[in-house]
Parts: sequence; C-alpha cells; structure tokens
Amino acid sequence: MVSQYVLDAVVYASLFGLMAVGLTLTYLTTKVPNFAYGSFVTIGGYTSFSVFRINHVNPYFAVPLAFLLGAVVSVAMYLGVLRTLARRGSSLVALMISTLAIDIAFVGIFGIYSDYIGSFYRIENTKNFFRLLADFSLFGLPGLFYVTPISLATITIALFLFLTRTKFGIAMRASVENPSLARVLGIDVERAYVFAWFLAGGFAATAGSFSVLWLQGGTTFGSGLIVEIFAASVLGGLASVYGAALGGLIIGATEILLTQAGIAVFGSWISIYQKGFPLLIMVITLLLFPRGLVSINWQRITSPIAAFVDLIGDRLGEIFRFVRGK
Repeated sequence: MVSQYVLDAVVYASLFGLMAVGLTLTYLTTKVPNFAYGSFVTIGGYTSFSVFRINHVNPYFAVPLAFLLGAVVSVAMYLGVLRTLARRGSSLVALMISTLAIDIAFVGIFGIYSDYIGSFYRIENTKNFFRLLADFSLFGLPGLFYVTPISLATITIALFLFLTRTKFGIAMRASVENPSLARVLGIDVERAYVFAWFLAGGFAATAGSFSVLWLQGGTTFGSGLIVEIFAASVLGGLASVYGAALGGLIIGATEILLTQAGIAVFGSWISIYQKGFPLLIMVITLLLFPRGLVSINWQRITSPIAAFVDLIGDRLGEIFRFVRGK
C-alpha cells in the first residue's frame, strides 16, 4: 500500500503545478501579480460542489464546465479591469491592488452564491464544506493519485507543443517576449494575451474542481492557497510555464513531507506552520538562484554526473573483460 503521506504529496504537488502554470501565464502577459487568481480556483471548486450536490453528478464530469467558467471569468477580468486600467495609465501598484480588490469582491460573490444554493436546494455547509466523497478507486488507490499528475503532464506537454509547433503559439511567445516588435510584425498581441488569460483561468478552475475531492472547500478556499501558488510560480522563475510546473511540484510535495516530518519529530503543533514551509523553500532557492529554477545551468550539474557514470561503466567493462579472459 502507498503511504498516505505519499498520496498527499503527489496529489498536492500536481495540483499546485497546474495552478502555478496558470498564474505564470497571467504574469507573463501583464507583468502584474494577480492576487485574484485564487478565486479562479474557487470557481472550479464550487462548480464541482454544485454539480455533485445539486445534480448528483460525479465531479469529474464537471471539469470541462469548470474550465470554461474559469476561463471566461479570467478573460472578463483582463478585458474589463486590467486592460482598461492599463490603457488609462494606471501604475503597476494600482493594477496589483485592483486584483486584490477583485479577489475580495469574488469572496462576496461566492458568499451570495453559497447562501442561494443553501436556501434554495436546502444544502448544508455551503460556505465551508468537507471534501467531496465522490472519487473513484483504482488498484486500491484514489483516482486523483492518477488523474492529477497525468493532467499536469498532459497540459505541460500540450503547452510545449502549442508554443513551439503552432503559428499562433509562436506568435504568443513573441507577444510575451517583445510586444512592440510583435506588433510591428503584424501579430495581434491583444488576442494572444486574451487567449493566455483564457488558458490561465481554465487551468486554475480545473485544479479547483479536482481539489475539492481532496481538500476542504469554501468561499475563501482558493484565496487561502495563493501563498503556495505564488511561491511555486516564483520558484519556477515567473517567466517559464515549465519552471512553474516544476516549482509547483516542489512546493506541493515538500510542504506535505516537511510538515509530516515536523509532526513526527516535534508533534502536531508544527502543522500550524505548514503555510510557512513554501515561503521558506522559496527564500532559500532565491538566495541561491535569484532568477528561480530556470536560471540553473542543468548541463553544468549533469555533465559531471554523466562523466562519473561513464567512468564507472568503463571500469566495470574492464573488470568484466578481465574476468572473462581468465
């Protein structure tokens, strides 16, 4: 049997990888830290909750709907607020504060929605609800143990192929890296930005729809995860969606494993500091690599290891030939 700690680490890491990819996409386009991003996660959580509790449909079938709702709300936020303020000359600080205000507004909207479905459909605990007991089991393990890492890997590979093998994907990369030059070349930069926000909101809501099968949900569910999401994105370098996926895996897994190790050594009281572990990991990494994981010269690290492996292989081959000659 797989340890519960391993299950938590795999699922948690995969969810944060998926969330961090979307947050990085929003930052690449606007260069504004999006503090409302957690609310996109909450949209996905309430979509699964509503489909399951009202229509009695398995939450996995709500994933496409969650993706679409999160994507549409994300685009509406970009077009209606951020782009409008930016065109009126608002500063970066003003744009950042506007995302925080939007997140506060979203919490109020979720509160109204939870009151509505609670009173109209007579559902209890709509503002804060326990995880949905609707996951399937395969080989004695919960379905999310398979679904979340496969989803993260699929989305990351699909993004890589899209950004490197399609004309629109290459145009999107150009729009992000040098929007002025992209406009000169005739690229519709705004359309690329809108599509990036569409994907970002969809990824966040997808992660949220999965999360309520594993974690407790509620009106502030996604907002409460924003620290870990930002830590994962910053750890990945804030400029690479692939680095964000890796950063999410590291933050999610180490948060669970360090917390459990701390509980084993110091007692259960250490769990109140669980949110601090991602920040600690991020700070240590940035002290060593200021630009995040993407600044690491992996070839410089792996070359000595490969040379050592080749050396061991040569020596073992010589020993084998010597013994065989005997």
